[in-house]
Amino acid sequence: MTAAVLAISASGFALQAPPQAPSRASMTAHPIPRLVQQDGRYALMVDEAPYLMLGAQSNNSSDWPATLPEVWSAIEYLHANTLEIPIYWEQFEPKPGQFDDSEVDLLLAQARQRHMHLVLLWFGTWKNGSQHYMPEWMKLDPTRYFHVMNKEGESIDSPSPFAAASLDEDRKAFAALMKHLNQVDSERTVLMVQVENETGTWGSPRDYSPEANKLFEGAVPPEVLKAMGRTSVTPGANWEAVFGPEAEVYFHAWAIARYVGQVAAAGKAVYPLPMYVNASLHDPLTPEVPVKYESGGPTDNVIPIWKAEAPAIDIEAPDIYLPGTSQYLKTLEVYHRPDNALFVPETFGAPRAARFFFAALGLQAIGYSPFGLDYTRTRPAIPGEPDSKNAFLDPTAQNYRLIGPMMREVALLNFEGKLQATAVPDDESSQVLHFGDWDAVVSYQFRRRPVENAGQTHNTSGRALVAQLGANEFLVTGIDCTVDFRPAGTPEQQKAGGIVFGTGQATSARIDGKWIHRQFLRVEEGNYVNGAFKFDRILNGDQTDYGLPFTSAPEVLHVSLSTY
Repeated sequence: MTAAVLAISASGFALQAPPQAPSRASMTAHPIPRLVQQDGRYALMVDEAPYLMLGAQSNNSSDWPATLPEVWSAIEYLHANTLEIPIYWEQFEPKPGQFDDSEVDLLLAQARQRHMHLVLLWFGTWKNGSQHYMPEWMKLDPTRYFHVMNKEGESIDSPSPFAAASLDEDRKAFAALMKHLNQVDSERTVLMVQVENETGTWGSPRDYSPEANKLFEGAVPPEVLKAMGRTSVTPGANWEAVFGPEAEVYFHAWAIARYVGQVAAAGKAVYPLPMYVNASLHDPLTPEVPVKYESGGPTDNVIPIWKAEAPAIDIEAPDIYLPGTSQYLKTLEVYHRPDNALFVPETFGAPRAARFFFAALGLQAIGYSPFGLDYTRTRPAIPGEPDSKNAFLDPTAQNYRLIGPMMREVALLNFEGKLQATAVPDDESSQVLHFGDWDAVVSYQFRRRPVENAGQTHNTSGRALVAQLGANEFLVTGIDCTVDFRPAGTPEQQKAGGIVFGTGQATSARIDGKWIHRQFLRVEEGNYVNGAFKFDRILNGDQTDYGLPFTSAPEVLHVSLSTY
């Protein structure tokens, strides 16, 4: 498979404008997008080549004909290649069994006009833990489509995963949506579908209805025991006996995953697009019992339960709004699993968060999508900035303008395990990326000479990407950082203490008693055009004497190294 992918990349693959009408030829030309795994790494295959989703999610109420122009103009400014946008159950099924495809068709037509891809967000039973996007005819019948009951026996603002009537209606509606996509989207404009949105319940760890209590007091299902590594428990043991303080959280996750899994399976049976679920805020560094987060969703502590109960779901994904660097990076780490592709479908787009796009790439993320990046909500003007309406878009736009022209190459290199990327840590310390015989050293006090920028202010935006193209050849890019290389020596030499890195000259290493120095054979500055690197100039002198400094301007380098 890798060889076939390489052939596509080498031929200069470029995403072409899709045809306006479905045809047998287009069905052949555009196979269904799919996830593939190789050596523990994942790729989203679009037109049979790895695809990196440079996404942006619209605001919640932006998918209406009157507001879509304010969405598309922002997406174009961002240089995004994929728009994440909701499909509202209340709009899609205004009356029982009557489905309105008009908004879906409008989205498809407008996306194709702009050569854009879509990820559709099914706002069905759940949206942020509530049932606010259910059709009106369901909201008016809370007895049939009932809510979670808290410990006091009161209904709260969250749908019950034990409401069989709600499940039945959601399954039918979602299947109708997927059936329609299968009929009208042979161009494969839609890459993935999010099933529900931030499932779970705020303010109560689980449903305390009589039916829920009966199941909670009964035996834990065997697939849950297996998923959580508790197969040796006493036969018939109930949830509390098996899981103790975490029992209610695990029980609610089981109930919701079972519900959402059936909805996803109904849709995938008619159109097997990749599907994912997203988890609301949860801090993996400070797990809390009783919960102070949205209980029941696919948070990191219950991913195995979701995998077991919802096999039609391809990816469990985090929505990341955690403020601390350590929290953010830990969240990426716990969702980067051998059984789970890393995908960030929702996060903040603030300047301080732009660097985390690179941190996600360093963990083989297949896509990244900050939230609320359209013009449908007014924002305060920024004095002194003539184009201040774009200030909230610029951090993401900076990333996408840099990576966009080489998106396919970055996706392929990541899938092959040849790419590493990183973001500035809180202490701004240097980081070392290991590439066999070479180490790439990333520092954040960027300078062309040792005396420059001695009083540099705090760097919260630094990020770097390095990919190995050959034994001594690298693709290098970054923002607000310096990248340099040094001989690494073999792992055996490092372990035996036979290698010492130079302190005054970080590009040198004393290996088995002999100093080995790095030298740049050639540093080409250029860009990717139709899958091929086109160099504009060769850098030397001030541009390379003390490493490769990157500012906020987009710059892509091809670097050849040797030693002396």
